[in-house]
Amino acid sequence: MELRLSLFGIKRSIDLKRFARYRNAAVVLASALLVIPLTFFLLRPATAPDLAHGNVAGAQALMTGWAKGDVIVLVRHVERCDHSSAPCLVGNDGITERSRSIAQSLGAQFKHLGLGKADIYHSPILRTAQTANFMFNKVGTGEDWLISCKGTMLRDALAHKVAGRNLVLVTHSECMEQLEKELNLPPSTLGYGASLFISAETPQTPRMLGFIEASDWSSVSTH
Repeated sequence: MELRLSLFGIKRSIDLKRFARYRNAAVVLASALLVIPLTFFLLRPATAPDLAHGNVAGAQALMTGWAKGDVIVLVRHVERCDHSSAPCLVGNDGITERSRSIAQSLGAQFKHLGLGKADIYHSPILRTAQTANFMFNKVGTGEDWLISCKGTMLRDALAHKVAGRNLVLVTHSECMEQLEKELNLPPSTLGYGASLFISAETPQTPRMLGFIEASDWSSVSTH
């Protein structure tokens, strides 16, 4: 009987040690499964900030940079006709009739910011030319680099930026995504008429200021 109890005690001790090893291994595995996604979350690139909806610090940085002529802004054309069932304004590759007023409202916002020291360019595609026309009552011949922007968007924008003058580029979502990529930021998937602002105060190290969607200008506040 005593021998049986002794053997039982030894077996029980071995089982407990084995259970402890399994438990420790399970704890380590569970910890790793938690740490790995947390690490990716913490190390992921920050997205471009929304300058509207009460982002006072972001809006103030934009206004300060704009007053100094240090800002580059990419504006996405308004609603394109060939991706909508709404009536076209003119031409199937242009904008919709209903989006004309949105472009005009955007132009009013930029006039409020001040266009006294701003250079304005647009891509050669009809929808950007129409958007620029209704925003600024100004249409140029169009700049090819504002549509063929793969891998060169930031470089070309900085090359066209004049010191002390803001640069307004009416362009396409692909070029906006390319700019974010070159600044090591994930794409923001911005809507029609959205504006993406960067600071070129130090051209060697341009930095993202943030974005404003076309419908959100009324919620931009500096106090």
